[in-house]
Amino acid sequence: MSYSEFTIETIEEQFALEIVEDCDLFLDSMPVEVPALLTQVLERFVPLAITINTEKARSELIIAPILAEFKLGFKEKLSLFSGIDFTVDQGSGLSGRCDYILSRSKGQLALGAPVLMIVEAENENIIGGIPQCIAEMIAAHLFNRQRRTLIETVYGIVTTGSLWRFLKLTDNRAYVDRVEYPLKQLDKIMGILTEVGGY
Repeated sequence: MSYSEFTIETIEEQFALEIVEDCDLFLDSMPVEVPALLTQVLERFVPLAITINTEKARSELIIAPILAEFKLGFKEKLSLFSGIDFTVDQGSGLSGRCDYILSRSKGQLALGAPVLMIVEAENENIIGGIPQCIAEMIAAHLFNRQRRTLIETVYGIVTTGSLWRFLKLTDNRAYVDRVEYPLKQLDKIMGILTEVGGY
């Protein structure tokens, strides 16, 4: 079993996790000014990504530039990983490659202190990516606990590049934001990322 094979039902049963839907997680998050360079890059790349219309194109031309710019804004405070194996507990199915992981540690050579798991929605189906994202968040929580890293809350994103939906895992509850933020609200998305990153 791997992250992508989980369903909401198997997560609830296997991990005794309560999933809370229909909540406003980041209603009060303040927008953050989008760097001019990122705006220019997206103005050029988004139409191309939409025309190509594959998950890979959206990842490379929309999602990666946003996450890279966000990470660079915090220099040595955060690290960003893409496409790495994140097997935490093979017996529980918490294994597989993750699309993106944002870590609250400065090192890029090895993952430490994952705080945000990002899942690219397959076939532009955000709802379908939620179980995978929650499973990755559970793995990140376990990873941090095993290493005695004091991170109480792990966050998640399921995104098509054009739409962004946020999740939160704390205690034995996973919260799913009711709002899907469109790319035209990138300043709000950057504000939420800043809050999630802890800065």
